[in-house]
Amino acid sequence: MQIGRFVSIVVLAWLIIGAVAVFQRGYFEEVVADCSTAATIAVTVLAGPLNYMGVNPQVECTLPQPSQ
Repeated sequence: MQIGRFVSIVVLAWLIIGAVAVFQRGYFEEVVADCSTAATIAVTVLAGPLNYMGVNPQVECTLPQPSQ
């Protein structure tokens, strides 16, 4: 097996495990279109199997408000 293929399979499995964690945590049950929710979902997917080792990534972000 080529190393590139092996790495691709590992990365794909990592991301699938992260996506499963997102669904198990119910992030898509109540869809809120804001920066914090989108960032938390993305970081949870990227954390992959670490979610099952106690990692619970939460991202707080605020968008700049327009000047008045």
